[in-house]
Amino acid sequence: MKRSEINRALRELEEMCSTQRCYLPPFCHFSPEEWGRLGHEYDEVRDCMLGWDITDYGLGDFDRVGMSLITIRNGCRAMPDKYPKVYAEKLLYLKEGQYSPNHFHWYKTEDIINRGGGNVLIRVYNSLPDEEIDRDSPVTVQTDGRAYTVPAGTQIRLTPGESIHIRQRLYHDFSVEPGTGPVLLGEVSQCNDDKTDNRFYPPVGRFPVIEEDEPPYRLLCSEYPAAD
Repeated sequence: MKRSEINRALRELEEMCSTQRCYLPPFCHFSPEEWGRLGHEYDEVRDCMLGWDITDYGLGDFDRVGMSLITIRNGCRAMPDKYPKVYAEKLLYLKEGQYSPNHFHWYKTEDIINRGGGNVLIRVYNSLPDEEIDRDSPVTVQTDGRAYTVPAGTQIRLTPGESIHIRQRLYHDFSVEPGTGPVLLGEVSQCNDDKTDNRFYPPVGRFPVIEEDEPPYRLLCSEYPAAD
């Protein structure tokens, strides 16, 4: 993924947050030069991978398969004594025509909330004991206090303000309902670990390989320099 694509995606997500009056924490506004000077007081941001996260899932076609995210708060399962938070919060941004691939989480459960903009479609499948996708069994979902059952592969439509609970090992993907415009989502979950807690079906990558065609506008959560 080109750095220019990442920079464009960062600015689009910033603009969406501003439009929806979703205010970001100070570390989201630090420049790459500032990160080179910041000390250990910001180790939580580094170690828990807070901040910006732009991904094309290793497929090189961000406008078709991609997502823009911000991790606002998180714990760290690898360092629970230092970072005891058992929860995480993210913002997710998806444009019309973009798709976030089918996956589940072994560890975390999460609520996905439509915070504003268009309508998001979340397709759901159960998983089999061998972790393959179950294309036959009906899926019980919980949306804003309501429990109901839908056929495998149903797309759950969330309008602004609506949410869905995603339990462990429940396959799900994301797209935008055509004609409704880009969507800003919230995610509230247990601790997030994007290095080890995603099972994609079919397998894809998680973090982009970056081609440096211009200077970075912001650093991604996987790029922070270590403190001196």
